[in-house]
Amino acid sequence: MESWQELLRKKSIASLDALAARFGPEHFPEMERLRQAAENFEFRISPAMVDLIKSPDDPIWRQYVPTVQELEVQDGIVDSLNEDADSPVPNITHRYPDRALFLVSPVCAAYCRFCTRRRKVGDPEKIPMSQLESAFRYLEEHKEIRDVIMSGGDPLMLSDRRIDDILKRLRAIPHIEIIRIGSRVPCHLPERITPELCAILRNYHPLFINTHFNHPDELTPAAVKALGMLADAGIPLGCQTVLLKGVNDDPEVMKLLMQRLLQARVRPYYIYMCDQVAGAEHFRTTVEKGLEIIKALRGWTSGLAVPHFVIDAPGGGGKIPLLPEYVEAIEEDRVVLRNYAGKRYVWKQPQEAEVLVG
Repeated sequence: MESWQELLRKKSIASLDALAARFGPEHFPEMERLRQAAENFEFRISPAMVDLIKSPDDPIWRQYVPTVQELEVQDGIVDSLNEDADSPVPNITHRYPDRALFLVSPVCAAYCRFCTRRRKVGDPEKIPMSQLESAFRYLEEHKEIRDVIMSGGDPLMLSDRRIDDILKRLRAIPHIEIIRIGSRVPCHLPERITPELCAILRNYHPLFINTHFNHPDELTPAAVKALGMLADAGIPLGCQTVLLKGVNDDPEVMKLLMQRLLQARVRPYYIYMCDQVAGAEHFRTTVEKGLEIIKALRGWTSGLAVPHFVIDAPGGGGKIPLLPEYVEAIEEDRVVLRNYAGKRYVWKQPQEAEVLVG
């Protein structure tokens, strides 16, 4: 049986010529401009995602195939979340009081064209593996950090040995209570989730994994099996979904995705507004669309299937939650509410008891 590394190497699509050969050159009328877009950011579509493409411009295609719209960067921001300004040492972003982001891998199994970190993902010089020691020292010295999020690139693209080494170092730091891994591997390359990897991960609890699925079709039988293996290893699973025009900006599509995630033992965690990334403006929807989707979830399906809807504020402001307006008025003696179906209800405020002075 092929290893996951061999599968990725042999069956991925990593060039526009290979893509045109697979789906037909007629779908690439502006090939020279597309080559420029592909050169601006790493290009690879993993075997699982290639197999999911039903037709050009479908929701899977849109996520991974370069377009000439990527060359329109005037409204975008190179480092939209200001991560580099909050990076005290290479590979660490420390923005929130008690947690830090730790970039441990420069590569992904497939490269999402809307990637927030496209300025550096795929470039080992910009996410340098040789600089991890200074990152470990920073984490050791800053005792306020109790929660570390391993990201990249994709941490699960590392070898088993490297993952074990990093987790061992983190677990040796007494004040780090929680380790999280952000990974799209269960979606992009489910073959990477092996019994050997799960045996390593289960040694480092409490360990959480946040996956990334954007469309119901991505929850293939192979992906669901991989998620089940991680869940059976005792790892709580969440999902961070990005709201993308032409991919999942439809209430019914998003509801089906959230329901299928729960069936796969994954708790929906966030729906993100697509960041203001240079080259990804064509993926962005309005905030109103996101609020419409949340209104179509809350009350109409299980509360477990309703994630937080957030904007990761440009300039490093962090994640800001957004909710539809359910409160009509807050008065001294009552609160006026509307429920998920639009019906009006009144909640009585507690009355202060009079204090008798004898």
